[in-house]
Amino acid sequence: MTGIEVLLDEISPYQSRRVVVECDSRTTAAYLLDARGRIRVPVWLANHEIAPRTSEGGGLFEGRAPLMPEGHTKHPQGRPRFDPSCLRAVWFEEGDGVALVDEEGLLAVIPGWAEADSGLPGYAREAIGRSAYAWELDPFKGQLWPRVVHAEAYWDWRRASGAWRSVQRTVLGHLNRTVGEAGHYWDVSDGHPPLLRVSERPPTEHRPFTILSTVGMCGQRMPTLDRYMADTSRYARVELALATTMPAHHAARIFRWIGAFPWRAVTWFGTGHTVKWLDNPEDRAMRRGAGAVLLLEDPSSLVTRADHVPPDTSGLSFQGDPVRWLWIVPITRPEHLFAKEHDSATLVEKLAAEGRSWVLS
Repeated sequence: MTGIEVLLDEISPYQSRRVVVECDSRTTAAYLLDARGRIRVPVWLANHEIAPRTSEGGGLFEGRAPLMPEGHTKHPQGRPRFDPSCLRAVWFEEGDGVALVDEEGLLAVIPGWAEADSGLPGYAREAIGRSAYAWELDPFKGQLWPRVVHAEAYWDWRRASGAWRSVQRTVLGHLNRTVGEAGHYWDVSDGHPPLLRVSERPPTEHRPFTILSTVGMCGQRMPTLDRYMADTSRYARVELALATTMPAHHAARIFRWIGAFPWRAVTWFGTGHTVKWLDNPEDRAMRRGAGAVLLLEDPSSLVTRADHVPPDTSGLSFQGDPVRWLWIVPITRPEHLFAKEHDSATLVEKLAAEGRSWVLS
């Protein structure tokens, strides 16, 4: 379509979402796209000519913004175009939502729970009431504005020179106290936030296996939780760990894909979740026949020896949220399908009955 001016085009810090604001001679609209360029959530921002009495029927998902009907816009005669030099995006800490701000303040919010095909396209300052193109922002501004302020403060903190060191120091100190003396330390980041490391805790006299733990996942809240619960703080921050008797430098390679997975795939990890193993040549030696992983906050049901008791990693908090450790237990593809057909608790019972250990050997 000709005559479209792109006012803003920005990729999220986690490289999993992109927001594009486009203006033509009639309307301005914003589009939240996924990593493949597919429109996830479109939201109308303004008419620039006289509004029709009824809906035009839309092409927002095709990137064509219809005029908002006169009963759903604050300016039924149209308003001037937005100044692109005053327009900026503020990504939520989780990376699944974004706010648009201009010289007048909050222009629009596309939260992580927005679902256009479920009737929630996002909130716009110019909108009145609820329509298929946008919901009115004003009634929800009191709830959404604090999140925007928090997001700006969060990214300001992340850009500060000591931010990563504070995350690193907090997690390593906790592991020293709860798990034991540190060994090797690897960088498993992929060049984009989040920054991730893996800390090795070698076997001890009383623990005949190595523990590998991520360092840095808890430095950012996981996406999409607010789709499922009102209070996300209990589940928002995690670290992952793996207990193994394999050579640590082989086993640690699993973290290269799974550590950043919540922010790349825009999802969250919780106890009992299963995750399909991404095909990665680096970790095939330790993968063997596994087709997925099972994540458990408490793997004690899979303890098969008296000296295989999992350490207690509870007690850490970061920026006011508790940090939970989830233990990685590789499972086969049939076991993954079993968990989907039944549930993960039933799978754990099955694995326990078969004598499966939570320690990868």
